[in-house]
Amino acid sequence: MSMYEKLVNYAARQLGMDPSEITPDSTFENLGIDSLDVVEMIMDLETELGVELEMEDQNISTFQEMADFIESKLN
Repeated sequence: MSMYEKLVNYAARQLGMDPSEITPDSTFENLGIDSLDVVEMIMDLETELGVELEMEDQNISTFQEMADFIESKLN
């Protein structure tokens, strides 16, 4: 399973959405995901993946951008 798929499945679970509603270029804003939801998601992912994700300087607004960013931190 790719990081993107993991992210989509996680977000869908957290938000009670169907994963098919989320596309690579879905923005958090379009899906009604607020900054608090994003922070929560990042904290959970950091715990699950055992990696620190410093998001503050990142301009991330889509699921694909977040997946790419996380993968860059893992490699």
